[in-house]
Amino acid sequence: MPDPDPFHSPQAHDDDWRQTHLGRLLGHAMRRFDARVLQLMARSAEAPLALSNLAAREQVGAAHVHLTRHLSPRGDRITDLAARAGMAKQSMAALIDQCTAWGLVTREADPHDARARIVRYTPLGLSWREAFRQAVAQAEAEFRAEVGEDVATVVALGLEAYAGGDGAPA
Repeated sequence: MPDPDPFHSPQAHDDDWRQTHLGRLLGHAMRRFDARVLQLMARSAEAPLALSNLAAREQVGAAHVHLTRHLSPRGDRITDLAARAGMAKQSMAALIDQCTAWGLVTREADPHDARARIVRYTPLGLSWREAFRQAVAQAEAEFRAEVGEDVATVVALGLEAYAGGDGAPA
């Protein structure tokens, strides 16, 4: 005989794993962390005013964080940036177009490959990068304060081991 109330049956609780598995928790934690970083950048005295205003109006999102997280100070090819960020080359190119329009980055000819372009921070972009560094440091400090130093250390060590465990870049 079928259960008259399938939402309150013992089998319904067998589905709880979908809400609490590690991948889902990691995703929620990353979104929370990135949102806090952007919130801090929106109020940062270090971030260029126009970009702080964009962050405050939620015009800057996770994709912009990916670029800031992956673009090295010396500059990088679009294909390398896309690979490190886990994005399609076309998506990264569109993101770079937007960041170029905002004055964060420039595209320059690659001296080693006439077909390729190097993306580099502008002075304004370097200010944005510094504001990002400070916001990440503050968000990490807040995480440590919320969960405790011991738990934060274990989480960081576990994530480093897991991220590096499959040979993928950390």
